[in-house]
Amino acid sequence: MSNDIDRVKVLEELAEEVKNCTRCAISQYRTKAVFGEGDPYSKIMFIGEAPGKTEDETGRPFVGNAGKFLDTMLNAAGFSRENVYITNVIKTRPPENRDPQPDEIANCRCYLDRQIEIIDPKIIVTLGRYSMGLFLPGVTISKVHGVPYMKNGRVYMPMYHPAATLHQPGLREVAIADMLKLPKLITLLENGTVKVRKSDGSTVAENSHVTHEAETPAEKAETPAVEMKQEEPGENVAPQATEPVQEKTEHKKERTDDGTYQLSLFDF
Repeated sequence: MSNDIDRVKVLEELAEEVKNCTRCAISQYRTKAVFGEGDPYSKIMFIGEAPGKTEDETGRPFVGNAGKFLDTMLNAAGFSRENVYITNVIKTRPPENRDPQPDEIANCRCYLDRQIEIIDPKIIVTLGRYSMGLFLPGVTISKVHGVPYMKNGRVYMPMYHPAATLHQPGLREVAIADMLKLPKLITLLENGTVKVRKSDGSTVAENSHVTHEAETPAEKAETPAVEMKQEEPGENVAPQATEPVQEKTEHKKERTDDGTYQLSLFDF
């Protein structure tokens, strides 16, 4: 999206569309639609799952207990809500904070895609599995959290949903450590070249602003997102067992079938 447009105005117009949207049955139960907020020129966009009770009451994303910890994570890395952009996969609170249904995700996808197009972030941070599943299908959050991926010229960084840390306090330090990688990631994207390791083991250097092309015409086809089992359903997340989390100094880096590259330049 060109910097010449008034992003604030365009987003306000889109937010009005969301406010009046009745595509989903759950729209009749909402108090307020939760569109998103933050800096429309930010390099980073955070995408969560769905609004919770407090978000429904206020019309703002991540302002409940999980939102308070997201603020802690942001502040630890030198960010604030004012200089990033925050939104969710769906814009209406599911009744009783249940998981979003596939049709609800599909109905809201056009609004999310439009937000991404307008803001054009360098990095999208996915918070939780619903968000991650839209952009990086087929991966496990306990294995890839904090690992940057390049896809179609944009970096995606999966992170645990802040709500998960409320029920599993051991994830708090992990979530903050992942957030602390973002400043360096931004610097490397702006000042360096991104190295990617292809599936044949060879390493190539790519300018961070260049869109990656798949190696064959067949691989250029977009891979549709798949529905995934979720661990972090909104603000009220039930405690669940997770795999032991181990910090890694090295990650496997290779291109997947849909043209997604795990970045090899970032040895955090």
